[in-house]
Amino acid sequence: MAADAASSSPPAAITCRAAVAWGPGQPLVMEEVEVAPPGAMEIRVKVVSTSVCRSDVTAWQSKAQPDLFPRIFGHEASGVVESVGEGVTEFQVGDHVLTVFIGECQSCKHCVSGKSNMCQKLGLERKGVMHSDQMTRFSVKGKPVYHYCAVSSFSEYTVVHSGCAVKVGLTVPMDRVCLLSCGVSAGLGAAWNVADVSEGSSVVIFGLGTVGLSVAQGAKLRGASKIIGVDTNPEKQEKGKAFGVTDFINPNELSEPVQQVIKRMTDGGADYSFECVGDTGVVSTALQSCSDGWGVTVTLGVPKAKPEVSAHYAFLLSGRTLKGSLFGGWRPKSDLPSLVNKYADKEIQVDGLVTHDIPFGDINRALELMLESKCLRCVIHMSQ
Repeated sequence: MAADAASSSPPAAITCRAAVAWGPGQPLVMEEVEVAPPGAMEIRVKVVSTSVCRSDVTAWQSKAQPDLFPRIFGHEASGVVESVGEGVTEFQVGDHVLTVFIGECQSCKHCVSGKSNMCQKLGLERKGVMHSDQMTRFSVKGKPVYHYCAVSSFSEYTVVHSGCAVKVGLTVPMDRVCLLSCGVSAGLGAAWNVADVSEGSSVVIFGLGTVGLSVAQGAKLRGASKIIGVDTNPEKQEKGKAFGVTDFINPNELSEPVQQVIKRMTDGGADYSFECVGDTGVVSTALQSCSDGWGVTVTLGVPKAKPEVSAHYAFLLSGRTLKGSLFGGWRPKSDLPSLVNKYADKEIQVDGLVTHDIPFGDINRALELMLESKCLRCVIHMSQ
């Protein structure tokens, strides 16, 4: 009876290591943090692998929200359920999961519409707290530590809402499938769900990072005939070929605007263009690079500065479309399992996007590699 009573007792707070940012752009500090037990409809996850996404770096460097420090970044992660909170029936201790930065409550207007992945209850969290009670689950020596995107995977343990986790099979490699919780899925979904790339079409992609290469892969799998990659890093030319890029342009080597070159290559403009840089000026260039009448431009990047997009009205009046894309339009619980299956069945590439495997203690090295544009994805291995 004593053992049964112990096993049914509620989870307690635990102490673990986390890489804490104490201020914008400051090196992460390995701290002993206290992680509260999961609340109602929450789960506590032992993080196995997490990768560094460009948006982590952008938010870490940003001085727009100085009050949200100290903070634990990270959101692209895989892990194992350590404990479950009250009301959770979907997950059990020991389940393997992906954490996701937008959830799916499956009951709000957007979730039931079939038209959107912008959950009204578990959408993008920008205040550094949990969705449920607007509180944090982390503390250092009694001082609250803020979350990032309601995930905070740069910690050995984290607490997420059960609607922000997706169960995956026990045999899927955790140190690679974590990329499907953000970057790879965002790119594939932009090509398949948002743009709906058609067979035989022409595609131009601005920025050949993880997201851009995943757009290229999605366009290739849809049968696009011409996939133009645009990047100022010449090393991306060879990498792009492995993901379907047929033509490469380095804007730094041109004597004329890149959109003019693209128009010549595509007989008046690409059918689809994708902005994967995180630069609103490139959004305008991408819009000018697609075709009159039916050209579709999709913007995926998170801008580091100047969030306003400007474009001459004539580009829209002539029939072009500008669309935004968050997480490639995927609904995490409804759609991610099928992507995981495609990866397991080798229908989509993920492993080739991992350029570095780094131990948790060297996480600042991963940030440096991202800032120096010397990596695609660095996977952080939490166990030493």
